[in-house]
Order: sequence, then structure tokens, then C-alpha cells
Amino acid sequence: MSPKTSRGNILKAHEIHLASRPEGWPTEDNFRAEVVDLPELADGQILVRNIVMSVDPYMRGRMNDVKSYVPPFQIDAPLDGGAVGEIIESKAEGFSVGDAVVHGKGWRDLAIVPAKGASKVDLGAAEASAYLSALGMTGTTAYAGLTDVASFKEGDVVFVSGAAGAVGSLVGQIAKALGASRVIGSAGSPAKVARLLELGFDAAFDYHDGPVAEQLRQAAPDGIDVYFDNVGGDHLEAAIGSLNKHGRIAMCGAIAQYNSTEPTPAPRNLALAIGKELTLKGFIVGSYAHLTEEFRTKMTQWLASGAIEFDETVVDGLDNAPSAFIGLMKGENTGKMVVTI
Repeated sequence: MSPKTSRGNILKAHEIHLASRPEGWPTEDNFRAEVVDLPELADGQILVRNIVMSVDPYMRGRMNDVKSYVPPFQIDAPLDGGAVGEIIESKAEGFSVGDAVVHGKGWRDLAIVPAKGASKVDLGAAEASAYLSALGMTGTTAYAGLTDVASFKEGDVVFVSGAAGAVGSLVGQIAKALGASRVIGSAGSPAKVARLLELGFDAAFDYHDGPVAEQLRQAAPDGIDVYFDNVGGDHLEAAIGSLNKHGRIAMCGAIAQYNSTEPTPAPRNLALAIGKELTLKGFIVGSYAHLTEEFRTKMTQWLASGAIEFDETVVDGLDNAPSAFIGLMKGENTGKMVVTI
């Protein structure tokens, strides 16, 4: 039996644990809901009641027991990820009860968070979920990938795959705001294509309607200068074929192969990168923290002016987080997929 805390009673947290590692596509059986007793806070910690959490494609990789840039999720332990919540107890200087914070302990309703892993946010200035999307890691990923990794410059023609997703939809709008001459997006349904056109994309296509390479050539007859890759596979191959001399590729994700159980073929035309003198660069957002302040200043202005919008697909209830994640992997979201708690 857990000891009582200074709160006067034992607090219990509802958490979603990884029950087993997926083989191929994740299923509900890979997750399990648990109730755990919370210990008292140590110095430097805060207790947060979560309001909203994020599910993201990168989490699929963490479900595999392989070495990567972030440690894998552990079996019979809670998953984690971006979340926003309200502090209900604090033993950390500079953090008070009632403060709202963004942190990395999602997939639970109550979270003990080290203060160094939390940042205060203003829920009067924006909705909580915005700090997981346009004003958070998602937006920083889009901005850093486009401006730094892909070295975007005014007048570029930009192609974005997975363009109706949280990152992709922002990449296209940021490119337009910074002076792209043309922005093209691919998506997985007619409704998503229509939404991209509403967001200011110059052209968009449904990759189910025919070969990506052919549709891209039709949308960008004079070629592209930048490709922001969220998909990999046939999209990456098509982009290499359409890129102009000195074209740049920001490799953000490869959702087309995250659930593959067999090795996926590399782009068959990779040798074109030699003659075209292309740059292909992978990146993770954590390496671009130095751009956060610059990005937030610009994004705040773009949101206020209406130059950029962000979409959300909202799932209600912590117990539905696994189905939200599975839906994300199947492309059921438009914009950011979040779970309210």
C-alpha cells in the first residue's frame, strides 16, 4: 500500500501503457489503461493535471525496440508525448499552482514533471492545443525544416507531401507567407485536397488518383526547388525526378514505411541527385531549438493576421488515445490530431 502524501490522500493517475510492441500496424491490443498511485513530489517537480495531449507519427518508431534518436517506449510503462496542463501542486521555483505548462508527459491525466521539462504558456493568448500545434513543436518543425534545413528562399517552388497533416499544412502556408512562387501539396482524400486549396496552396492532388510522379509533373511543369518530405517512398522518388538543379529536400518523416514489416526500397532514381546536385538532409526538431523564439514571434503575427490557419482533429477522452493514434497512422486526421483529457 502506498503511503499517504502531504496532500492528505493518495492521488491516482490514469495512464495508457504500452502492452506489447506492434508488428506492422498497431492495434488496440498494443495498449492498456492503468491506474497508478502517485508519490509525493520531490524538490524541483510539479504536478500537472493534463488538459490536452498530442499523438504524433514519430511515436510509432518509439514502439519498436530499436536504437534511435529517442529511447523506445518500454513495455508495461506509460507512453509519453507532448501535453498541456495546469499545475495543481508545485515544489519548483518559478512555477505556481494554476500556471499552465507544456511538457512531455502525455498519455495520462496527472503527470509528475521535472520543472526543467516544462514551459509556461499563456492560455489567454491561445487555446491549449495551439501550443502542441502551430505554436509548438509541430510549428517549429515546419518552420525549421523549410527555412533552415531546406534553405528556402523567396520565389522557390515548394512541394509538400502529407500536406494536410499537422506539419505539412503549416509548411505550405509558411512557404506562401515567405514568398514562395508556387506551393503544391499531396494528400489522401478529395476533402483534404480541397482544404489545402482553401489554405492557399496553389495546387494539390490526391495520391490515390494516379502515380505521384505524374501528378507532380502536372502540378509543377517547370519543376520544384524544395521538397518537404513527410512520407518517403514513391513521394520521395517523384520529388527527386521533379527537382530542379540545386534542389533541396528536408526529410522530416517517412510515414509510408513506419508500419512496414519488410524492408522498403530506396528511391530508384537516387542517382539523379548527383547530376542535379541535390541536397537531401534529414532532421529532428530538437536540433533547432535556437529557432524557437524567432519562429514563435513570426507565427504569432501570422496567426493574428490570418495569414496562417491550423486545423485540428480532436478526440475526446484519454481512453480513446490509442484509437486516435491508430487513426493518425491511417490518415484519418486533418491537421493536428489531439486528445482532450
